Amino acid sequence: MDKTDEVAIESFLREITKELKEENVAIFAGAGLSVPAGYVNWKGLLRDIATDLRLDVDKEYDLVSLAQYHCNENASNRSGLNKALLENFSEIVDSTENHRILARLPIKSYWTTNYDKLIENSLFEIGRNPDIKFTKSHLATTKPRRDCIVYKMHGDIDHPNDAILTKDDYECYHKKMDQYISTLTGELVTKTFIFVGFSFTDPNLDYILSRVRIAYDNGARSHYCFLRKEKKDTNESMADFEYRKRKQELFCADLKRFSIKTILVDEFSDITEILSRVEKRFRRRSIFISGAAEEYGDMGNDVALKFMHELSAKIIENNFQIVSGFGLGIGSAVISGALEKIYSNTQKYTSDQLMLRPFPQSVHGQTDRSTLWRKYREDMESYAGIAIFVFGNKKDSSGSIIESNGMIEEFEIAKKLGLFIMPIAATGYASKTIWDIVNADLDSYMENDPIQRDLFESISKKESSAEELMKAIMKFLSIITNK
Repeated sequence: MDKTDEVAIESFLREITKELKEENVAIFAGAGLSVPAGYVNWKGLLRDIATDLRLDVDKEYDLVSLAQYHCNENASNRSGLNKALLENFSEIVDSTENHRILARLPIKSYWTTNYDKLIENSLFEIGRNPDIKFTKSHLATTKPRRDCIVYKMHGDIDHPNDAILTKDDYECYHKKMDQYISTLTGELVTKTFIFVGFSFTDPNLDYILSRVRIAYDNGARSHYCFLRKEKKDTNESMADFEYRKRKQELFCADLKRFSIKTILVDEFSDITEILSRVEKRFRRRSIFISGAAEEYGDMGNDVALKFMHELSAKIIENNFQIVSGFGLGIGSAVISGALEKIYSNTQKYTSDQLMLRPFPQSVHGQTDRSTLWRKYREDMESYAGIAIFVFGNKKDSSGSIIESNGMIEEFEIAKKLGLFIMPIAATGYASKTIWDIVNADLDSYMENDPIQRDLFESISKKESSAEELMKAIMKFLSIITNK
């Protein structure tokens, strides 16, 4: 990608991360999102239909009319279209990485013109509870304990006869599905949309975007879409390629009328990379604090607890979220520091910045405690993008002080989940062990950035004061959360 592309991407990352934090992002997915999973686009869906009509689907641009021609030729019978839908979308396929990333992000609204079930299945797979809506009556009901909504504007593969496909369907849409139009119009006003795999040829969306543009003139909310840059086809003349390229430039400029900014990518795989960067940047606003202390080593009890209290407060002050399992010996200090800062200014800080997940101590079910704790740790760390490790010791059955094996397990989970690992080796014990492991293979854990490497070294120095350690940690956090 050239520098212009990277500037646009960086602006997108910055704005979307902010909107995700406020839960103001919505997705609009077109066929292009599902094609990499093995499903067809509209041309693929209607290829045999076009052949039956003695037409070439590759020469057709108005595919809605093509579907209508089929119905006209069959006395309004759409069984051929229904058959094509079932043949092309009934097969169960695995979701793509794009689906999985979008499911993991804190998005409440997913809009799609696709008939397949990839979006909702991706949400179910990670334990989310989507409320799926594809008829007008669905809008009047609310699924219990839902955490997001999937709006399938053109129907669902399980109901092919009701799918929006033909000109007749589109012409009646504004009457039959007017509540969907009103709902989408409202969300386009209040949320920032990311259009993925969408070609903007859908007449319904064009109508809705026009209404929003006219109503809000120059005050409409900004949205984003991904498009692949036009590429020269084999044996294509340079003149034809330049024509297509110029047409795309004009199309992107026209999208600005609807406050839609275009992110042009060289390959569709670049979209996955960009979405991965969105997820990483968003998650790095949440910090998992792993720690356990029966004793505090050279730092001593009072200094250590004050250090953890003030570090926790500083993390909240810098608008991070803390995820904590209420670790032995440090949990109270982490909580008190965070709450003190939150309650000092409830207009600026919120209780959402502190996520507490105390470990269940007594297990009476069929799952043994170690298995249950492992799952619990995995779930807890999945909310974070950075893991800070402090201290790390406990008493064994004989009363001797040993390293915390729970913290080592949390380190392994953090590594598996791709969290940025920040072991404060200066606090000793398991944290020092984790620091040594990371330091032995530093290239696998962080960029070859001299500033990051110096900071990583500085958090290992036992001679550093608590204040010096805190400054190094906060500087480290500032650098890695802006990468």
